[in-house]
Amino acid sequence: MVAPLYKLHCLLKRAQMLLLCLGIAYLMAGSILLLQRSSVRVAQPNLASLPPMLSLAAPPTSLRAAGLGMRARSRWATIQSVSGGGAKAGRHWPTSRSLGVQHLHRRWFHSLLPESPEQRVSLHRSSKHKGTYMGCFLHNASDRALGGTMLYDLRKMTSSLCQDTCSESGYQFAGLEYGAECHCGNRISSPRAPEEDCSLVCRGERGSPCGGVGRLSIYKVEEQLPGHRKFRNVHYRGCFKLLKSTVGTFPVYSFQPNLTTQSCIETCTDKELPLAVFKKPNCFCTWTSSLFSLNQQSDNQQCVGNTAANHTSNSTLAAPTEHDGYQVYNTPVLDSRCKERMFLPQRSSSLVALSSFPGAGNTWVRHLIELVTGYYTGSFYFDGTLYNRGFKGEKDYWKSGRSICIKTHESGQKEIEMFDSAILLIRNPYRSLMAEFNRKCAGHLGHATDTQWKSKEWPEFVSSYAPWWASHALSWLKFGRRLLVVHYEELQRALLPQLHLITSFLNATMTEERLLCAQSNQDGHFKRSVAQQPSFDPFTPDMREMIDSFIHTVDQALQSRNFSGLPQEYLPR
Repeated sequence: MVAPLYKLHCLLKRAQMLLLCLGIAYLMAGSILLLQRSSVRVAQPNLASLPPMLSLAAPPTSLRAAGLGMRARSRWATIQSVSGGGAKAGRHWPTSRSLGVQHLHRRWFHSLLPESPEQRVSLHRSSKHKGTYMGCFLHNASDRALGGTMLYDLRKMTSSLCQDTCSESGYQFAGLEYGAECHCGNRISSPRAPEEDCSLVCRGERGSPCGGVGRLSIYKVEEQLPGHRKFRNVHYRGCFKLLKSTVGTFPVYSFQPNLTTQSCIETCTDKELPLAVFKKPNCFCTWTSSLFSLNQQSDNQQCVGNTAANHTSNSTLAAPTEHDGYQVYNTPVLDSRCKERMFLPQRSSSLVALSSFPGAGNTWVRHLIELVTGYYTGSFYFDGTLYNRGFKGEKDYWKSGRSICIKTHESGQKEIEMFDSAILLIRNPYRSLMAEFNRKCAGHLGHATDTQWKSKEWPEFVSSYAPWWASHALSWLKFGRRLLVVHYEELQRALLPQLHLITSFLNATMTEERLLCAQSNQDGHFKRSVAQQPSFDPFTPDMREMIDSFIHTVDQALQSRNFSGLPQEYLPR
């Protein structure tokens, strides 16, 4: 009896091992098929001509050697662009020594997203597109087709979206790469490539060529009449007194008898220069420099007087005096020195929170920090919209130590104590509540309608979110280990002094060049362009009584911790 039972036992053990082996073989076969599927669609490129991974940009020149002082050595190293035998900085990824392997990583990342019904576009398909299709062009480390700004939309990129973005940023050409990346520029600086190289379709649009590996499908955006072009991020910088000899060194000069502010901005935008220096009938274009810092500004009356004087006799070149007043505007063109950002070259030994109540301007402050330091900020969450707009730290694990600070809205003791220090951003609760309600109803840049303000959702929103505004600040004041309190309104009023405080708190090296970058491009893509308000006061007397009591409570808590109280405009006192 024992012998049959023993034989049965041995048979069952063999069957278990057999099933285990078959399961492992099945999983391995499935993995191999998946890898083949993600790579078989992309033709083998010339590895020497491929650009480096865009998500691992080289550090800004001015910050590359500076470091951040309190940073421990990281096993994550950045990959620098290959340019004529330049020295390698730091340790490279062990499996990414060749540019071809980097592109395999890139293809793997894109393959994780849902594929469109068609991976490739028929080269002979005729479909109507916005703008004029110029063709397929090289876009790699040595031949950059378009040198302007760039954005991503990994799920719904279309040729129209790319062209609209480039047009609003002041560029004439829009180029699409890899089905999801949009590049802008005012001139095409690389040779043509075979059309079959641009055979990937846009993620959000069937039938549209959307570039390839190291290739751009370039469109010329629809032209608008002079004086009617609409730009984002155009700002009046101020009136500046400049020497005649200094103005003569600016790279672009245009004499226009009927010069207007708009025409001068258009001229400088077309030349891809970030500053338009304006004094009728003379228009100069130049780079951002210390000549145009805030402490160099003059009285605006000097520019108004000069403009009026020149307006009466603009048929000949005006002869400026030794010191003349010029009106200076920021064009939509991002200074090329401001574009490069990277993860920290050495992993941080401490985690710094950028904490705020929702709607308090956290995204705007992240934009400013990235401009002024050159390093990505991270997030406790993941927002695909922000990632697509250039916040690459959104996809990085928040505890990796590779981001200079971490966005969070958390206010629990456990979550607060996970951070070693924090920047506590506080905004007027009335403004914060409206901003967050706008975001919930219409996205980062939209506005809620009057119908939504009058709905029952608004009072429910206020009753639940207003106490959170107070408890968020109070919790961080109580449990935060090392705090820097920044008021949104103070940052608006005194941008540069506040940025000095923030970068000093982050132990970051800040150059004059980077500071000017932040000053010139302070709005970015996530500050609502129009302060659209509902046609009535959405706050009832009961709401105001509740919110005002919270303001008093937070104000007293700040002062008890030896911080300055809330700004005066929060509440009449």
